[in-house]
Amino acid sequence: MNRDRMLNRLRGCYVTVPTQFHDADLELNLPAIRRHVEFLLAGGIREGTGILLAGGAAGDFSTMTLAERFQVAETVVKAADGKVPVTIGAQTTSTRELCELARGAQRLGADFIQVSPPFYFGHTEEDFFEFAAAASEAAPEVGLIVYNTYWTSLGVSASLIGRLVEIPNLVGLKWATPDPVWMTFEDALVKYSGRLGIIDNQSRFVTSHMLGARAIELHICNHWPQFGVRLWQLLEAKQYEEAQREMVRVLQPYMQLWAEMEKYTSGDGYLDKLCMELVGLDSSRCRPPTRDVRVRFREQARQMLLGCGTPNVAPG
Repeated sequence: MNRDRMLNRLRGCYVTVPTQFHDADLELNLPAIRRHVEFLLAGGIREGTGILLAGGAAGDFSTMTLAERFQVAETVVKAADGKVPVTIGAQTTSTRELCELARGAQRLGADFIQVSPPFYFGHTEEDFFEFAAAASEAAPEVGLIVYNTYWTSLGVSASLIGRLVEIPNLVGLKWATPDPVWMTFEDALVKYSGRLGIIDNQSRFVTSHMLGARAIELHICNHWPQFGVRLWQLLEAKQYEEAQREMVRVLQPYMQLWAEMEKYTSGDGYLDKLCMELVGLDSSRCRPPTRDVRVRFREQARQMLLGCGTPNVAPG
C-alpha cells in the first residue's frame, strides 16, 4: 500500500451514500444506488473534493446481511469508477466478520474500510487494538479509517490513537469527542493530523481544518453536492469566516431538524433520504426498526430546504 497516495486521496467531503430499497418489499435497489453515485460525481464530488462511504450507518449497515453489504459496496465502487475514493463500512461485533469485510473491500478495489470499536459489550482498548490489527492483516492493501463511535461503544482515547498509528495501513481517523470542555477534540488534531487523515465528524469544520483535518462529514452532499464542494473550497482557501457563515445558513437548520426527528425515531440516513426525495432524486425509507419519517416530516424538511436556498425543491 502506498501510504502517501492513500493520505492524498483522503480529502474533501466524506459522503455516506444512503442504501436505497424498493419500498414494496425493502429489498436492495442497486440501480438507484448507482444513479445516486453518478449524481454525486456530476455535482463535483471527485478525488480531492470528496470520499464516498458505502454501507455506513446512514447506509443501513445494521439492517443488512453480509451478502447485501458486499452488493452495495460493489455497486458503489463500480459506479465511482476510480473518479472518487470509496470507503467500505466495516462496523461489526465480530472479528471474523470484520476480516471478511476487509478482504472483500480489497477484492472489490475499495480504497478504505471504516472500522469502529465493536458495540454491545464494553470492550477494552486492548480488545479494539487487536480488532483493528486483525483487519490490517486481512487486507494490507486497503487503508484503515478508525471511527470513534463513543456513543455506542468504547471511546477511542488519545493514548489509544498513539498505539493505533503504528498499524501499517492505518491512514484515517473519523473523529468526534463527547466532551468539548477539555479540548480533547483539538488535542487529537494537534497530535495526529500530521500522521493521519482526520475526518471531522463533529461539525467543527473551521477549527478542525485550521488544525490539519483533511475531510469533513457532510450529509448535505446527498441532496446538494455543489454546496459541499463550495464549502470545502472555502476551507481550503482559508476563508474561514465565510465558511462558518455558510455552515450556520445551511448545516445548522439541517442538524436542528435532525435533532427533532431523533425524538420520533432513531437510526441514520432518514433525513438524507427525505431531502433526496424532495429534490427529485431516487429515495426510499430506511429499514425497520427505524420508522418511516416521510409523511410526518416532509413539509418541515421542504421548508428547511427552501429556507437554505436548496435548488430543485419540490412544490408543496
